[in-house]
Amino acid sequence: MPTYAVTGASGHLGGRVVEELLARGVPPQDVVAVVRTPAKAGALADRGVQVRPGDYSNPQTLPAALAGVQRLLLVSASEPGNRVAQHTAVVDAAKNARVERIAYTSILHADTSTNPLAPEHRATEEALAASGVPFTVLRNSWYTENYTDQLGRYLESGEILGAAGNGRISAAPRADYAVAAASALLADEPGNAVYELGGPAFTLAELADAVSEVTGRTVGYRDVSPQELVEALQQAGLDAATAGFVAAIDESIAAGTLETDSDDLARLLGRDPTPLREAIRAARP
Repeated sequence: MPTYAVTGASGHLGGRVVEELLARGVPPQDVVAVVRTPAKAGALADRGVQVRPGDYSNPQTLPAALAGVQRLLLVSASEPGNRVAQHTAVVDAAKNARVERIAYTSILHADTSTNPLAPEHRATEEALAASGVPFTVLRNSWYTENYTDQLGRYLESGEILGAAGNGRISAAPRADYAVAAASALLADEPGNAVYELGGPAFTLAELADAVSEVTGRTVGYRDVSPQELVEALQQAGLDAATAGFVAAIDESIAAGTLETDSDDLARLLGRDPTPLREAIRAARP
């Protein structure tokens, strides 16, 4: 059986992927959890998972982290602006370690998207292609948690504020993307593969309706211009750069960059993605 490695294995997504591999019968000794701080993955080590230190920003830690690995899931880094160098370091180390396949968590429509997060993902996909290592690109749309984690604020204010217009978002919970990633990692797939992954699409107005229905408390969507959103976010305490970044994401949503009609997620899951209302219900305070 191959040895599978997951980077960011102490994080929200990577940890779920490790759990899914174990649930599917991969022996713990054949799973490598690559983490910056091994102490945070003590529970995995106790179960027999190989916990190895590996830091995207510290390339000399990566050869030992990936030694003997056949299949790698590279979970995208969490620091916009630094991702290309960090991801390229992992890809280079994987190539040198003779990893047989790299799966990477990218963003929906990475090759064409105007989402401000897309350029770094696009550059990482290019680095994968240039490496010559067979790859699987998992182009994830938004996490439902991007919204459900804000339920308390929505309920307190009675509104969702945004500049996304009628743009639709094919979101799904992290757990769905984790199952999909594990499926892709376990698949004996020839050549390279690119999956466009997303759940049932909704607008922010439909999100507000769903929150209202599930919680029994009225929440509306207030659509504003990108500049108005920037001003509101700054008044709420965000710095100008961060506020502009958030507004640019909403502009890209309005342009349709986070919507897909692909059934790739359902095929990797072996079931329909989790419905929005179910996700809200699970996150309800």
